[in-house]
Parts: sequence; C-alpha cells; structure tokens
Amino acid sequence: MSKIGIAQSPYEPLNESEKQVLLLQGTERPFSGKYHDFFALGIYCCRKCGAPLYYSDDKFSSGCGWPAFDDEIPGAVKRLQDADGRRTEIRCASCQGHLGHIFHDENLTAKNTRHCVNSVSLVFEPQPNGRLKQAVFAGGCFWGVEVLLQSQTGVLAAISGYSGGTLDNPSYRQVCTGQTGHMEAVSVIYDSQQTDFEKLCRYFLEIHDPTQQDRQGPDLGKQYASAIFYLDSEQQQSAYRLVEILRKKGYDMQTRILPFQRFWQAEKEHQDYYQKNGKQPYCHRWQKKF
Repeated sequence: MSKIGIAQSPYEPLNESEKQVLLLQGTERPFSGKYHDFFALGIYCCRKCGAPLYYSDDKFSSGCGWPAFDDEIPGAVKRLQDADGRRTEIRCASCQGHLGHIFHDENLTAKNTRHCVNSVSLVFEPQPNGRLKQAVFAGGCFWGVEVLLQSQTGVLAAISGYSGGTLDNPSYRQVCTGQTGHMEAVSVIYDSQQTDFEKLCRYFLEIHDPTQQDRQGPDLGKQYASAIFYLDSEQQQSAYRLVEILRKKGYDMQTRILPFQRFWQAEKEHQDYYQKNGKQPYCHRWQKKF
C-alpha cells in the first residue's frame, strides 16, 4: 500500500464548494450530493488528488444523506480527532483533503463502521471504462501475490482479500477451512494510462505456478487455487488468450477464469504482510513463461 496515490491530480481545479469541503473542512447539505444514493461498480477517488479511496463493494445505504462506506482501501484514509474530541475526522492520506467523519457501533453493517463522506470530496471511476481499473487475481497465499503485483508500474494499490465464494464478510479463519468457496485473492487498482490488464495478467501468471491445482508450493487447499476473476469481456478474452498461449507452450494449466462477483478485504494484519514483517515471499517469484 505504500504506493497508493497519484503524484498529480488528473482532475480539473477545485470549484468553490469543493474547496469549502476539501480544504476548509466544510460539509455539504444532506441528500444534496450526487453520490449519496448512487450504486454502481467502480472505485471512488479523492476529488483533490485522484488517489483511490473506496471500492463500490463497501458502499451501503445508511439513510444519513451522505455517501456511506463500511471500509476503506487500506492506507487510503487518515483519521484525526476533531478539536471538540467528539468526532473523528477522515482525510485523504495522500493529500490531506477533508472527506468527512467516521462512526462506529451503529449496527448498520457487519463491520459496524460508517465512513460518512461528502460527495464533493469524491470522484467515481466506473468499471470498466474509468481512468482507474480493477483486476482481481488468486494465486496461492495472497501475501506474495500482493507484494509482487504492488511493484509494477501503474499499480496504485494491491489489496489482499477473498473472492469466489458464497459467504458474506468471510474471515481468514473461515476461508482457511476451505468450506466457504473463497480463494485468497488480490485486488489490484491500476492507472489505465500507465499499464493495462493484459500486462498485469501476464505478470501474475509468471509469479506463481498456474499448473498446480488447489495449492501453491507448501500451501494446500481450495483457497489456494489459481484464478483470474474478470470484470468485463475484455478482461475475460485476455485471460483466455494468455492461458491458451501457456497451454500451447506445454503448461498443464489449472488456472480458472471466473466472473467477478465480490471482493472482500482481508483483515488488516494481512495487508502489506512482507513489508511489515521484513520478510521475502517464500512461494512466489518471477519466472519468464511468455
């Protein structure tokens, strides 16, 4: 997550209402913002600097009159105590732009958290046609896949999590039973002006062994399967094309190509695991295949 953010905003200069909120910690009127009752697949970014902040997966209807999210992209949001000590302000970690406030213990979602965000603090990047795009891969333990994909040019964030199963809001312990249908997966947010899905997918297929079924190195179980979750027909076609190239080269490909349904972020201790623990991936490394 250390790479999250964008060096220069891709958006137009802030207007006066946006300055009032983002720079002066103002608040827009409830039910007046364009995103308070808006639900579509995509990524919500900071209006000031363009850094990715929230997945649409984590947005919910709270009835409060402002966009509500029960989780942020790890490392994207900074928390500050208000001067009166009663509320916790949230800001973009990349540029310090004011977003809104965070609340807990309202029992609105399983995560029991509500990021109450001003619409004017956000820009929505739709999938698949936005500037920022998402790719989701599973290739064994998510720690190694995350750290290697994070190193690629154009990747703004790589997040460990779970995908492909039927259980809502799964925990690591539940996924490890192999009974939830989820795989350990990594969601990649990338700038489409700097890289593309096919380049990232090629790299993904070269940093793990796609010929192993329901395992990766010493890790055994259905949660360690190899998979590419496509978000649109272009990703689907690219995935099939790359897998077929490797199959013709003699690889006994076990990588599954599946429609994307939902990505659930893993617990905080699983994010940036290798950076935080000063270790190196033990079952992922780059090996030229194409």
